Amino acid sequence: MRTRLQQTHWDWVIDAQGLLKSAIPARMANGPLAGYGWDSIREPLACLLYNKRYSVSKQLSAVDRNRALFAKVFGYHVSGTPNFGIQCGKRAEWLPAGDYAVLLHATSRSAKEWPEEYWLEVGRKLYAQHGWSMVLPWGNPMEQQRALRLAEELPAAIVTPKIGLNVAAGLLGHAAAVLGVDTGLTHLANALNVPLVAIYTDTDPAKTGVIETPLAKNLGGIGQLPTTTEVMDCLQRLRGSL
Repeated sequence: MRTRLQQTHWDWVIDAQGLLKSAIPARMANGPLAGYGWDSIREPLACLLYNKRYSVSKQLSAVDRNRALFAKVFGYHVSGTPNFGIQCGKRAEWLPAGDYAVLLHATSRSAKEWPEEYWLEVGRKLYAQHGWSMVLPWGNPMEQQRALRLAEELPAAIVTPKIGLNVAAGLLGHAAAVLGVDTGLTHLANALNVPLVAIYTDTDPAKTGVIETPLAKNLGGIGQLPTTTEVMDCLQRLRGSL
């Protein structure tokens, strides 16, 4: 990896993560390295590896912090809601023929999960109200087993094969709605501009939530567990804006 990085001339290398584990490989590249300043960074020791440091408010969300950092490095002004410019691509052949909702139940640790009985209640209501199928992605064997358990109890549900990001973009971009916990695919759904309810139970959506738009909303927070009624009501309001 170091050899490949050093074979290319980079005008700038930016460490937008602000951690030693991201700053070290960024430093290996053949180019000046920029990142957050001492007052802005998550791990201040990473600043020692930077050629340029920029102060960015810690009160901003993760997306807004990244946008502000890049704007300072390249010298442009940033404002307004971001347009990520991502195309969803084609619809996978194994998806159901009609409309479907994607239930992003998997996340990096158990504290960020939403109870299985809540997923079942929401899935049944969405089927009863709209006739949608439920689509359940997964990323590891434990998540696959949860997806299989949920699908077995839902009236119309499929468990996806193991998929990469390109296929995931098609899955999310063609969905009638997406419900997701704090995970990367929830942010991908946000970038694809589909009706999205992001569910937070152990993290602060003000810091790591999706960008709220007429089609996307954050619910919950640290120590907060959004109810199924709150999620359903929120989704109804979002779809009403279409």
